[in-house]
Amino acid sequence: MTSAPLASRLRVPSGPLFFPVTPYGSDGSVDIETFRTHVREGVAAGAAAVFACCGTGEFHALTPEEFRALVRAAVEETAGRVPVVAGAGYGTALAVRYAALAEDAGADGLLAMPPYLVVAGQEGLLRHYTELAAATSLDVIVYQRDNAVFTPGTVVGLARADGVIGFKDGLGDLDLMQRIVSAVRAEVPGDFLYFNGLPTAELTGLAYRGIGVSLYSSAVFCFAPDLALAFHKALNSGDDATAERLIDGFYRPFAELRKEGRGYAVSLVKAGVRLAGLDVGGVRPPLHEPSDDHVERLAELVERGRVLLGEGGRGPLPGGGRVLSRNGGRAPLRAGE
Repeated sequence: MTSAPLASRLRVPSGPLFFPVTPYGSDGSVDIETFRTHVREGVAAGAAAVFACCGTGEFHALTPEEFRALVRAAVEETAGRVPVVAGAGYGTALAVRYAALAEDAGADGLLAMPPYLVVAGQEGLLRHYTELAAATSLDVIVYQRDNAVFTPGTVVGLARADGVIGFKDGLGDLDLMQRIVSAVRAEVPGDFLYFNGLPTAELTGLAYRGIGVSLYSSAVFCFAPDLALAFHKALNSGDDATAERLIDGFYRPFAELRKEGRGYAVSLVKAGVRLAGLDVGGVRPPLHEPSDDHVERLAELVERGRVLLGEGGRGPLPGGGRVLSRNGGRAPLRAGE
């Protein structure tokens, strides 16, 4: 059942949900100080929550010790201004261990990712997530994707479990999501939270809003917070013209570029953060870096997105109207660009 305070803090967010990348130094070790800067700048830019060490943060590649240090750093940098939700995954025993580490680090909740490798039945999935929720005092958001796909009945069971406050969809089956939302609404009292968790969630934001799902994760916020904030404002204020302009000119081409490489949901985002001026290093294997051509195309897309905002005739661009230069620096946006 829905519980506070995390659910109430997430229900009507003031900005996008921020999924920071995990920076690595030249020797491949976690760069905590750069991570602190990344989180601090994201909160200052308008993030409504920080989801640390989740998919974009390469949860799969982190040791338990690195995980705890990163979550603690996120908690310290946010200083209670916005909630911190940490990833948890693998089998039940390890998920419970990561939950304990997140709790010790001061997190406000967990994003429970799919179990490692196995394709389980509905009964096993329900048991896995309810046992995880029962083992921690942190509120749990269950993440549907890959090998963790749920029937409406199973989500009803999750919504009834103490400590499970929400459901994040990374599958993209709107018919299934509508049936899930309807089943939970009919059978479980209270407000259960739903999140659009697709890799470029803004692309389907209007469609998900149509079935009552307005919360979403924003990978773009990591490297272009002004574009992410403009879209978030447009989506939640009913300014569909601005939302559609950004979808057509930026988010759809970005999603298409992302699909040109496996693992680009992480590595292309990290390249974007580097383009924006913060050296977060590369990705850990088995992920790989995007090609130079793809990084160049990403830089051009960000510039195009900012020009589109300027063409909207809605005043100065968020963030001072600045665009990425080819070398990753910043240059002012000139009239007519």
